[in-house]
Amino acid sequence: MRRPAYRAGGRGMIEYLHKLLAGQGLAPHGFCLLWDPALIWTHVITDALIAAAYFSIPVAMGYFLLKRPDVRFGWVAWLFAVFILACGATHVMGMWVLWYPDYGPQALVKIVTAVASVVTAIALWPLLPKAIALPSPLQLETANADLRLRVDERDAALVALGRETAERERTEDMLRQSQKMEAVGQLTGGIAHDFNNLMTIIVANLDRALRLPPGDPRTTTTLENALTGARRAATLTDQLLAFSRKQPLDPGVHDLNDLVARTADLFAATLDAGIAVQTELPPGVWPVRVDANQTENALLNLAVNARDAMPDGGTVTIRTLNIAAGTRDDAPPGDQVMIEVADTGTGMSPETIARAFEPFFTTKGVGQGTGLGLAQVYGFINQSGGRIAIHSVEGEGTTLRIFLPRALGPT
Repeated sequence: MRRPAYRAGGRGMIEYLHKLLAGQGLAPHGFCLLWDPALIWTHVITDALIAAAYFSIPVAMGYFLLKRPDVRFGWVAWLFAVFILACGATHVMGMWVLWYPDYGPQALVKIVTAVASVVTAIALWPLLPKAIALPSPLQLETANADLRLRVDERDAALVALGRETAERERTEDMLRQSQKMEAVGQLTGGIAHDFNNLMTIIVANLDRALRLPPGDPRTTTTLENALTGARRAATLTDQLLAFSRKQPLDPGVHDLNDLVARTADLFAATLDAGIAVQTELPPGVWPVRVDANQTENALLNLAVNARDAMPDGGTVTIRTLNIAAGTRDDAPPGDQVMIEVADTGTGMSPETIARAFEPFFTTKGVGQGTGLGLAQVYGFINQSGGRIAIHSVEGEGTTLRIFLPRALGPT
């Protein structure tokens, strides 16, 4: 009966290793050298130096690879370290067998060295094209020089951009200052013009009153005219204070529906037959904290503007509406109450809309308005914590929307 091949092979390998490690009857290598001291110690010293170098080189390589895990093909370097360690071990065994005939262990060490060297060689050759393709020091130096050049160019561009930005900011500051001075000039000119007209009325009537004889009945009329001019000057001052948001207010919590209803009734009584007033006042409108008198004046101002924009007649619609937080893109944050004053008049051009809230800007004829109406409304709404916006299309009418924060506190 034949034994299985793998059993026979295993038994043969064991017998081979037993015979290799037995080494009985062999003489040490020094015997072949006739124990000549010169030969013996030459072998010992050279093998010792070579072994020491072979053991130190892998240690240095391992330390380098551990500190630089980014090295390409590092695993090949580890193979080289194992191969060099095995080579060092063969030289140690070369010294050992000078006195002790352990040629079997020496052969095993050489087998390990052979395997390590063959594996390293097989792994090395396929990597040669990739290693050759790695950038050379000269290429890296050239690339670094190019990178430094690009960085310098970028830094120079940033410096130039910084100078241009600073110059642009200075130019914009000068433009803003010029615009401010122009606005101040327009404001000053408008105030001077209106006050000059009012003071002319007051002074002329007072001068006339002084010239009239005592007891003349015309004196009373003249003084009343002067008082009317003074009252108009006080009204103009109130409008300027409202525009500058420094008007003294007496805010309280009010129902906008009541304020709108009173304003609509007062406004309707002054209209021609060709203009209709409609109100849409749904119940449950949230209360707001405003100055009631100033709110009515602002609504009346908007209604009068709507009337003037409809010379051929039309409809003015005033409506209120609760706007919950986040439900409209044009509304400010938080819960708001919206008042909308819409007309079916001539509408506004984009240029007019852009300047509608400017003081003393008006599209009406001379003597028909001071140009402070919408500016007064704008200042009052902002002083009350609200926002006002205009939507208008020429030939289709104008809608002004006022957003006021919902009052949550006590009255």
